[in-house]
Amino acid sequence: MEKEVLIGVSARHVHLTKDAYEQLFDHDLTVKSPLYQTGEFAALETVTIKTEKGVFQNVRIIGPLRNYNQVEISRSDARKLCLFPPIRKSGDLQGASPITIATEKGEITVDACIIANRHVHMNEQDASSFGVKDGQMVTLAIDGEKSGQVDVAVKITANGKLEAHLDTDDANAFLLETGDKKKLII
Repeated sequence: MEKEVLIGVSARHVHLTKDAYEQLFDHDLTVKSPLYQTGEFAALETVTIKTEKGVFQNVRIIGPLRNYNQVEISRSDARKLCLFPPIRKSGDLQGASPITIATEKGEITVDACIIANRHVHMNEQDASSFGVKDGQMVTLAIDGEKSGQVDVAVKITANGKLEAHLDTDDANAFLLETGDKKKLII
């Protein structure tokens, strides 16, 4: 079965808990712009992420606040920070690399840095019609000048909308941009 799916390119970003956010800011998290996934948004607030050997400023917080802290970067970002974070499903922080998250107010150091695995968001109805389970691997077929195929993990959420998330390294390798449409092979 094939189904057209939107591409979402996921640049480096941070998810924070309420407690961590309050250590870094003195005001409520502010919506800058909604994301395609229902209820998620890019916040106006940004942070600096750093290690002893590298730094990235103006890293966007993705809301709403979560029950875990997580910093998602690409392999290229990891090289600049001299880190070797694991590739993980969002929320799976086993073996996550330590990283410092800083603002003018303060900073925290947490074992929270990962490279997010490629995944495709969908809701339970989509999953049922495709006959797939959460975590199952399916194929994203990419046509164009730099064509190819990549495996993506199914990520089922109650309000999920059909969208494949790739990090900037993957997107650049295939000349993809947010909003492109490609084929999901199930």
